[in-house]
Amino acid sequence: MCDNVPGLVTRQRQLCRRHPDAMRALGTGIRDWISECQHQFRHHRWNCTTAARDQNPFGRLLLRSSREAAFLYAVSSAGVVYTLARACSRGELQSCSCDPTKQGSSRDKNGAFDWGGCSDHVEHAVRFSRAFVDAKERTGRDGRALINLHNNRAGRKAVKRFMRLECKCHGVSGSCSLRTCWLAMADFRRTGDHLRRRYNGAIQVVLNQYGTGFTAAHESLKRPGSNDLVYLEDSPDYCVGDHQSGSLGTGGRVCNGTSRGAAGCEVLCCGRGYDTSRVSRTARCECVFHWCCAVRCRDCRQQVDVHTCKGHT
Repeated sequence: MCDNVPGLVTRQRQLCRRHPDAMRALGTGIRDWISECQHQFRHHRWNCTTAARDQNPFGRLLLRSSREAAFLYAVSSAGVVYTLARACSRGELQSCSCDPTKQGSSRDKNGAFDWGGCSDHVEHAVRFSRAFVDAKERTGRDGRALINLHNNRAGRKAVKRFMRLECKCHGVSGSCSLRTCWLAMADFRRTGDHLRRRYNGAIQVVLNQYGTGFTAAHESLKRPGSNDLVYLEDSPDYCVGDHQSGSLGTGGRVCNGTSRGAAGCEVLCCGRGYDTSRVSRTARCECVFHWCCAVRCRDCRQQVDVHTCKGHT
């Protein structure tokens, strides 16, 4: 398996051979974080299709160090953490299980509680993600690698940001005089939403003359923090397919004929126009509530117009 994944560096292949169960988990998890990326950008010219077609999700995901590349590195790094921590809690990995540090008693704003259940072992997942995902960039030692490492860290921190304490009450008549609690990760959608907000506020940076650090490209921009996403180059318009920029173009994309926003045909199709076809779809209709407790509907055929962007000529 490890020898068949293209683009892995030596350190990544070593970790792959040493932890085949972790790699199997990641192979399944890749679909989840690519799906999250596509959800976040489903109405935009760049809709994360680059990641879905990439043969190596742990290599350099876009050739240009753009705002989109920053998001893609962050969400991929976060996805590795989330997938591995979940696999640990499910007992699918030999190297970890529940978080062993969550033992004994503790306190929160509601008082004392006992640790119990299975706390997600996020710290273990973060360590593995740092060793595996960052290995590719540590071989490069160039400015682009420095940017990617920063965005990888921002992604890992995003998962930890939404850890929450979940508790179960014990006591007479649900008095909650005793509580058993554990730490659990929030749904990955919260991480995706957070990283999308960071994408909207991503900071363009310039490298110092030694390539060992970076600062904001413009004096009006704030200094990048550890939670911020950073990028070096302006984004292409993604209207036309261009391998060098990681753009697949918007030809053939379905657009909204009535919207004036990013998903509208005028914006998404980059002014090239669009084709309209009428298709037949089945939808639930004439739903009636029956006491108690069922809703019965009919399947109705509807004729709807589908708009697709014209290709570049």
